[in-house]
Amino acid sequence: MQKIREFHRQSVQDKETFWAREAQRIHWETPFTQVLDYSRPPFARWFVGGRTNLCYNAVDRWLDTQADQPALIWVSTEVDQEITYTRADLAREVNAAAAILQSLGVVQGDRVLIYLPMIPQAAFFMLACARIGAIHSVVFGGFAAHNLAQRIDDAQPKVIVSTDAGARGGRPIAYKPLLDQAIQQAAHVPEHVVLVDRGLVPMTLTAGRDLDYATLRARHLDVRVPVVWLESNTPSYVLYTSGTTGNPKGVQRDVGGYAVALCASMEYIFGGKPGDVYFSSSDVGWVVGHSYVVYGPLLNGQTTVMYEGTPIRPDAAILWRIVETYGVNALFSAPTAIRVLKKHDPALLRRHDLSSLERIYLAGEPLDELTGQWLSEALGKPVIDNYWQTETGWPILSAQPGVEEVPVRFGSPTAPVYGYDVRVVNEATGQDCGPNQKGVVAVEPPLPPGAMATIWRNDERFVKTYFQSFPGRLTYSTSDWGLVDDDGYWYILGRTDDVINVAGHRLGTREIEESVNTHPAVAESAVVGVADPIKGQQAVAFAVLRDPAVLDAADARDRLEREIKQVIEQRNGAVARPSRILFVNNLPKTRSGKVLRRAIVALCEGRDPGDLTTIEDPGALDQIRSVL
Repeated sequence: MQKIREFHRQSVQDKETFWAREAQRIHWETPFTQVLDYSRPPFARWFVGGRTNLCYNAVDRWLDTQADQPALIWVSTEVDQEITYTRADLAREVNAAAAILQSLGVVQGDRVLIYLPMIPQAAFFMLACARIGAIHSVVFGGFAAHNLAQRIDDAQPKVIVSTDAGARGGRPIAYKPLLDQAIQQAAHVPEHVVLVDRGLVPMTLTAGRDLDYATLRARHLDVRVPVVWLESNTPSYVLYTSGTTGNPKGVQRDVGGYAVALCASMEYIFGGKPGDVYFSSSDVGWVVGHSYVVYGPLLNGQTTVMYEGTPIRPDAAILWRIVETYGVNALFSAPTAIRVLKKHDPALLRRHDLSSLERIYLAGEPLDELTGQWLSEALGKPVIDNYWQTETGWPILSAQPGVEEVPVRFGSPTAPVYGYDVRVVNEATGQDCGPNQKGVVAVEPPLPPGAMATIWRNDERFVKTYFQSFPGRLTYSTSDWGLVDDDGYWYILGRTDDVINVAGHRLGTREIEESVNTHPAVAESAVVGVADPIKGQQAVAFAVLRDPAVLDAADARDRLEREIKQVIEQRNGAVARPSRILFVNNLPKTRSGKVLRRAIVALCEGRDPGDLTTIEDPGALDQIRSVL
């Protein structure tokens, strides 16, 4: 990895020269006057004074050379539709969406909340916001009213863009009732709601507030909206991610740094070049959907594939059918999707011509060695594990074939990516760990371009959450355990906090616990993430009842478990529903009252719970053992 290491060394030791060069990948309407302003640690400002625009770089910049080439390909196995938008088509749709927003009074700095499934309008409105300087906040369509209301109150959008329904497994999932409930629960009231009517379920419209997208689109279809040139450090979007408290964190991204980082990553990490076809199967509600469904490929002049559907419908060869049909060069998916495919007929992996496919990338959760090896051998293609977070916006650890082709080791995301000064840090001492020593994966600031600038409207929480984990050291903590072996290969070993990863969805256990505790029969609860062979982790809840006697009735245990799961689904969405609700008389706690979640997880996974010298009541662990 000599070339990768030298490239990385340049990027962290001579940041300004390195990033000034990479910044030439995008159009600057006004050149920047300073590459990096780090006068207020840990806040970093990149390409200071430069004025640019994400939408211009993703759409307009390519119209002279790629007007008739595919820009966005939408494939939906949920509604059996496939539509290809050329660069010219995309520009027309984005301009219409921008004109719609402007007609509703949206100006630079206003927020627009997008609550949509994987349909093209999600990309249209994201790019439209970028065009006029509005700040978009995309909310995952699987979230229920309570989660959505929290995000409405924090972002305070002027306009919300939503739809009648999404679909999963061929079954419509109504969005509009959830949106109406969320607006009722929220303190902030949006001025307008723009609704994409897909004709999947009936909708009840609120007069004066709810507007039909198709009608507005027809009115504004040929309007050309001027680009608003933005200083590089202007906020581009807010994307909420779960935290260890019940309140989600609004990750705030900039404009210029994000554009530069993503454009560079498409070449160095994903081996892409203008005209290539890139397929990420992620949802736009997550960071991968932002960075590598919408922005990254388009910024680099590539075609992006947006997929609405599952990896097994109509059959488990659908991903490979899309690769063959559209000549996909790079596929980005999640380990859970691949583990699901392992359960199906292996002949499906060989049904389609995959000669265009150069590499497969997997991220969002740890990739186990057996799954990575199985896929690589079955397809005869390189499988690259990459590790990153909502907060970073693009990979921290990965092989980088655009810099140097190196052997991968299954189970390892290979090496630090240029721009990230990554360390393994001892949690107690704050000192760097040596080879093969487990510690917390951390990044020496300043964070590189494209990483989060702060938490939306909460600089104090940004510093406290991410930069105060290690004694005597202002260093970004990923809250993930890791180590580096003797050859310089990195390994991720799981979370240090109370955030779990279920099939690539980051869930705060505190948020689920708060929902469990709203049930009138529950006094307190603990939710933990337990290893799962398919999903990576699954949530398991332990509840202490106000009156244990309620379980004496026939079928009471099953009935109460169903009721609590229903409460969680109503407040947090189906994605947060635990696999089991188990009832105990006490939770294992330290003498200071902290729940011993790591000990609970160990018991759930059949491991030794370790040092329990601080436990208040050893009998509480015996109860956990008995219900398991």
